[in-house]
Amino acid sequence: MKGYKHLFSPGRIGPLEVKNRIKYAATVTNFNFRDGYVSDREVAYMEAQAEGGAGIVTTQGAYPDPKGEGKGFMGQMAIYDDRFIPGLARIAEAIHRHGALAALQIMHCGREGGVELDYCVMPSAVPQRLSYFKPPREMTLKEVEQAVKDHIAAARRAVAAGFDIIEISGIVGYLISAFISRYTNRRQDRYGGDLRSRCRLMVEVLQGIKAEVGDGIPVGIRLCGLELLDDRGGNTPEESLETFKIAEEAGADYVSATIGWHESARSVITRDVPMGHWLPVARRVKEVVSIPVMMAFRIFTPELAEEAIARGDIDFWEVCRPMIADPRLPQKAREGREGEIVPCLACNLCFFRLYYHQPIMCTVRPTLGHEGEPDWGYRGLPKASRRKRVLVIGGGPAGMEFAATAAERGHEVVLCEAQGELGGSLRYAAKVERGDEELLRFVRCLEGRCKREGVQIRLSEGVSPEGAKGFDTVVLATGARYAKLPGEAPSVLTPPEVFEGSISSERAVVIGGQGVGIAVALYLSGKGLKVSIVEGERRLGRDVNPFYLWRYLQVLKGRGVEILTQHEALRFEDGRLMCRCPEGERTLEADLFVMAVREDRWAELETWRRWAPEVLLVGDARRPRRLHNAVHEAYRLARGL
Repeated sequence: MKGYKHLFSPGRIGPLEVKNRIKYAATVTNFNFRDGYVSDREVAYMEAQAEGGAGIVTTQGAYPDPKGEGKGFMGQMAIYDDRFIPGLARIAEAIHRHGALAALQIMHCGREGGVELDYCVMPSAVPQRLSYFKPPREMTLKEVEQAVKDHIAAARRAVAAGFDIIEISGIVGYLISAFISRYTNRRQDRYGGDLRSRCRLMVEVLQGIKAEVGDGIPVGIRLCGLELLDDRGGNTPEESLETFKIAEEAGADYVSATIGWHESARSVITRDVPMGHWLPVARRVKEVVSIPVMMAFRIFTPELAEEAIARGDIDFWEVCRPMIADPRLPQKAREGREGEIVPCLACNLCFFRLYYHQPIMCTVRPTLGHEGEPDWGYRGLPKASRRKRVLVIGGGPAGMEFAATAAERGHEVVLCEAQGELGGSLRYAAKVERGDEELLRFVRCLEGRCKREGVQIRLSEGVSPEGAKGFDTVVLATGARYAKLPGEAPSVLTPPEVFEGSISSERAVVIGGQGVGIAVALYLSGKGLKVSIVEGERRLGRDVNPFYLWRYLQVLKGRGVEILTQHEALRFEDGRLMCRCPEGERTLEADLFVMAVREDRWAELETWRRWAPEVLLVGDARRPRRLHNAVHEAYRLARGL
């Protein structure tokens, strides 16, 4: 195929031929029932992944033990009893309907398991680094032997359910990886000691499953190419590489190279890690094994995957978050419609929600989890019963999402943006830190969607309330407005003015320590300014995804940014900022103040209602929140228009 001759060429896994080199990678969704049974929602989600064109579609990890020690998520599916086979078979059948191979992953979460227990099991009782994991209990020899049997029995059930491939999860601190790592395995019996002894559990699981299911069912395993646990005494890179060789010797038909543990103190899957950064790790694995090698981490585009396969870095492209964002990614790439791919922004909202026992969500795809509900529009929205003239004011993410969705419903839509380009607050967010320019991929995606749906886009055109006359519906998507303080200061700017202008100041005080304020502080401190953040609450970043907040706070600390929590900004007085803090009042001086406290625009609604029969607020104009709130709200309101 032109452009992707490697990506869409057939491949082989053991005795099986795969129609292309794309494998949807396993991820827990929390869509299933709490007792481990598969839900209709999960089946519909998995079918969408197969329908989108992947050659292999992998289930989420199923826990194999009846005690639930391997269960790490409330909605994780189970495979510890034959009664789960019929539900699992529904997933295999749904995948097969679209010509893909069905892989079932067995995942005992070990150190990160026991979600409904008061403990977790692991090779040695090494204290947890992350507070939301359960206290550890060392497994007895008998329990380790039972874990091997549980994996083998789970594989038998997977084959009975109709799956073509068995995959074992041995990554990020789950049971098998905890045995492999020197960090968590300090045993003195045959399952501890040197690397081969620490790999014994993995070897026995692989060999036992191979003996159980026979040569016709490929068995693969995901392993850590780099643990990134140097500060904890984890495995060396050389030891990690050796584990892949040991897996092949034990009978693995393919390996997947992953990076890091959840406890790693380095960024792994966030935007500050450049796309393709981890491919050299996969290449080193390929140099020591003769079976297919896969990788998913930070390979977000088909172009990058094609290059990686062509170079020999990987044999198969594993796709997880990019296909959560757009299950049709393979199909669109094959048809040369790359511009229509809804891009994953590496925001990790999907992952983050799992640890709050919530179903996954996707910032850029509101239909996630609703693939089986026709009214939600995953396969196209029905036309509205009456065509309306719709005016959308504001070309940020909420405005563009609303405009494109309303146009898809058949409405006549005009979108006006006061600036000379679309994007709204995402244009500023893209300037904050290294990698944040990836946010502009979503801007281009929404702009393209608006154009394909026939939205009339008017740039550099502000609209007064009188300009709404003649429209049936007016949508205010103008973003939040910024609060004001009494008094005067030498220079008080809003965040857009900071990002658009030229800064010559030396000392800045950012008023507001939630997401926008943190972004401004990062931006200004990155330009060498001495910065203070003033925040009335006890902590910064209440609205920031923890996957990013910990790193942002590290960067701010490293740049010497002064963080003043429990400081309420009161007023400007003689060019200084007066704050109330636990010790009383405090005065802050600077040559630049930035007001980053956002407010809604409900007060503007009545003026617009004099000129249009229906006026809606969406996004930050309705209530300042995070990007996914704006996108989902806009889609939901436009879907019902």
